Amino acid sequence: MHIRSLGVIRDARLPLGPGLTVITGETGAGKTMVVTGLNLLMGERADAGAVRAGDESAVVEGRLVVPEDGPVAARAREAGGDLDDGALLLARTLSANGRSRAHVGGRSAPVGVLAELSEHLLAVHGQTDQLRLRSGVQQLRVLDAFAGSVVTGDLTAYQALHARWRSVSAEHDHVAGHSAERAREADLLRLGLDEVERVDPQPDEDTALREESLRLAHVEVLRAAAATAHEALTGAGDEGLGDGGADTRVDAARRALAQAGDHDRTLAALAVRAGEVAYLLADLSTEIAAYAQSLEADPIRLQVVEERRAQLSSLVRRHAVDPADGVAGVLAWAQEAAERLLDLDDDGRLEALAKERDELERDLRALAARLTAARRAAAKDLEGRVATELAALAMPSARLEVAVHAGDDLGPWGGDSVELLLAAHSGAAPRPLSRGASGGELSRVMLALEVVLAGADPVPTMVFDEVDAGVGGRAAVEIGRRLARLARSTQVVVVTHLAQVAAFADTHLTVVKTDDGSVTESGVLRLDDEGRVSELARMLSGRGSGTERAHAEELLRSSRAEAVQDEPAAKPSTPRAARGARTGTRRVGRSASASGTTGGRSSQG
Repeated sequence: MHIRSLGVIRDARLPLGPGLTVITGETGAGKTMVVTGLNLLMGERADAGAVRAGDESAVVEGRLVVPEDGPVAARAREAGGDLDDGALLLARTLSANGRSRAHVGGRSAPVGVLAELSEHLLAVHGQTDQLRLRSGVQQLRVLDAFAGSVVTGDLTAYQALHARWRSVSAEHDHVAGHSAERAREADLLRLGLDEVERVDPQPDEDTALREESLRLAHVEVLRAAAATAHEALTGAGDEGLGDGGADTRVDAARRALAQAGDHDRTLAALAVRAGEVAYLLADLSTEIAAYAQSLEADPIRLQVVEERRAQLSSLVRRHAVDPADGVAGVLAWAQEAAERLLDLDDDGRLEALAKERDELERDLRALAARLTAARRAAAKDLEGRVATELAALAMPSARLEVAVHAGDDLGPWGGDSVELLLAAHSGAAPRPLSRGASGGELSRVMLALEVVLAGADPVPTMVFDEVDAGVGGRAAVEIGRRLARLARSTQVVVVTHLAQVAAFADTHLTVVKTDDGSVTESGVLRLDDEGRVSELARMLSGRGSGTERAHAEELLRSSRAEAVQDEPAAKPSTPRAARGARTGTRRVGRSASASGTTGGRSSQG
């Protein structure tokens, strides 16, 4: 993660490796800004006041290794971004005027996309970040994750059945609630269909009637045109044509060509073609004569045609979706209306829907009862395991109750509501976590749950911000041990004030604040073994005397010995001590360019 101009941090890069990473530093050095940066990268609400004084904007960038076929990669691609060599690049820019921009996979995206991705990437647990644990829905999901396959099989079947039940119920309510409207719609459809049936339009009838109407209305014009054409072709009745009509002249041309055709094959071919023209002219004149004889003025028929056309036009205006479709549109409407009327007149539909709805509800309630029983059994087991963890986390008398309340309302997760209740000490009445636990208690409860749930409800990265508040001594060691255990399956980042917790780190980062009197900025050091001893000694007493250093060295030896002891026997991997050791420290940030060591830390660039 790269942070620039956020709070007291001018420019810093944080190498957040696998396993357990601890972040330490003096009060006010900027450790909280690291968590703030993570929150910004995960789409949290931005506060312009977090921009470093004098700078125009703050920038947080992160490089996350995610599965290429997982939901995070899929959502990033939906937003227009893509992975870079198996890693997803996220960025958030916060300007001093309050505006905020986000980039996902190299492309600009709404800040809300970061929030969607965070559901699959990161869980922050701290003094003010316990919403995940306070939410009733999340508490239910925590219990289901712990129960595992005992719940998930029935829950999958329940949710599929629940979706069908809601759909049928909604359809039933719609049909029942609109019965009067359906009756009115059915009456209108019947009236329309009766009208169509009465008129009885035939396919393409409107086109045929339009043509007949034009012919009857212009019979004299048509007759005159036919007579003129016939006379022009035959010459009959028109002395102005002289030597006959077109047929006579074409026949004369044919004879002349035929006589000379004996001497030239070209003229012979033309004579044949002239003969063909003569035949066509004869046929044409015959047809024109027949057409002229068929033309009769019939005012009565014309009136009948116009009345029929008026009837069809009325139908088209009233029922065709597009008047340009004419009678075809009316016939299409009539077919659809008949089908819709059958649906509206189905008196048994409402009863059938009610029967299906009731049957689905019976099956749902049976599944919900099975879910309730499975959850209550899992709740007892979860209570016992969390109690063991809380006892080791300086809450020996604390008792977590997982209350499963079965209700009549069937929601998408069943009929249950789950409530986590905490009795912080003996004699105290259990109270909801949202009202009965302090921030430190919530953090430890969250840690206990995460340790118990490790692997059941995996989140790739967990961040604990001062989860050890108000704890010391042996309880602090137990917190460190459990964080280290959790880090076997999940990347864990911890901001801590306790040396006992920091001693378990795979990677130890410290935030160092320098003040030259005018500019305050923070850098990040990645500590080697010598640097870790110095930092742990400072955390133990605020000084780096020989006694504190000896104590710090003992803490490191002890934590590494316990870590090696806790390693799974079937996993002959490199000991935790070797994984945590570094050969030289690295100052992360542009302000670290000088070399040298101070108090056991090197600032080698």
